[in-house]
Amino acid sequence: MAIQDIYATALRLLGRPVLVVGGGPVAARRAKGLLDAGARVTVVAPLASDALRELAASGLLTWKPRTYLSSDVDGVWFVQTATGVAAVDAQVAADAEAQRIWCVNASDHESSAAWTPAVAVVDDVKIAINAGGDPRRAMALRDAVATALETGDLPLRRRRASTGSVALVGGGPGDSGLITVRGRRLLGQADVVVADRLGPRDLLQELAPDVRVIEVGKTPGHHPVPQLEINRILVEEALAGHRVVRLKGGDPYVLGRGGEEAEFCRQNGVEVEVVPGVTSAISVPAAAGIPVTHRGLAKGFSVVTGHEELSEVPARPDHTVILLMGVAKLRESAAALAASGMPLDTPVGIVENGYMPEQRVTIGTLATIAEQAEATGVANPAVIVIGDVVRVSPFAPEHFKTADYSTLTPNKPRVVTPSPSAH
Repeated sequence: MAIQDIYATALRLLGRPVLVVGGGPVAARRAKGLLDAGARVTVVAPLASDALRELAASGLLTWKPRTYLSSDVDGVWFVQTATGVAAVDAQVAADAEAQRIWCVNASDHESSAAWTPAVAVVDDVKIAINAGGDPRRAMALRDAVATALETGDLPLRRRRASTGSVALVGGGPGDSGLITVRGRRLLGQADVVVADRLGPRDLLQELAPDVRVIEVGKTPGHHPVPQLEINRILVEEALAGHRVVRLKGGDPYVLGRGGEEAEFCRQNGVEVEVVPGVTSAISVPAAAGIPVTHRGLAKGFSVVTGHEELSEVPARPDHTVILLMGVAKLRESAAALAASGMPLDTPVGIVENGYMPEQRVTIGTLATIAEQAEATGVANPAVIVIGDVVRVSPFAPEHFKTADYSTLTPNKPRVVTPSPSAH
């Protein structure tokens, strides 16, 4: 049987009697699949695997512990052979053929009246693949297609009207490879994308032409679309039956006002899902080789916006302070930390455009960093890291690197060549 001879279709077996002949692992898999489809399954086999025995004991199927009889095919809608004995499977297939009943012959795919495809389910989409009677090839293709659907590389977007919803998706620090699999998948299903300036912008170019993108990006001190208007847009689009993705940079619940948006959606009867993202507070320092905690240097960290919370964080080099949106008030922030007791020689790192081609790292101390930033024109988006963890960065000046802070050889001197891109 050639692949061209197959008419691809799907059987609806809910409540209909089917027959499985055989009691081994293949029979168990096929019986389980038929049960999942809602069929009334009868298994005929002298011996049955533990899996089939458990299904029979629980009342999910009927097991007849004997050899096959031609009368077993009477009145069934579908037959699956899986005895492992070619002659028995051939007899079952012949009896089914005589009664015009579709039968899958596991022993001889070439003469089988039907084939069982490799199947995967993603959301409400069922993928079924035949590959010329080669089950391993079919499974490999099935897995590849399912993965592409899961990751958003293939579209899962519905084309018919459905109930609207909102997904608050954290897109990470801007690199399109750092969005989560779930977030990428939901983006591929979206009818409307409400986009931030700092999200993974490259992914917007991959959307279908009829997906609407509503730009609501903000910059420090400039909010062309107020938050209340963003909330209204999300609800209005969802109530119109659209699947809405609110694509944010970083994580929607880390200084991203995602909690307000989720609450507003729920108050207005809109289903909302929150998809965490890779927050820039941790990932952008990592792009410059700066861990926010490190053995022997820091056991905790605080994330603030750099405006008014600095008086409440520990002013110690062994407690990392991460400032988001803090460039404009960097001089005031440094002075506030110094006034709280932070030593002036505490290392400070600024990472601009983390993970992007134009990434730049500036490293100094609490006493010098404001002047350095002004001299080099540091600008948002940038993450500022204050604390001894900055010493670990390969971009740090040589005199910062007084010891090897690894867990294997603590306090062993090391030699690291600073990157020429450091300032």
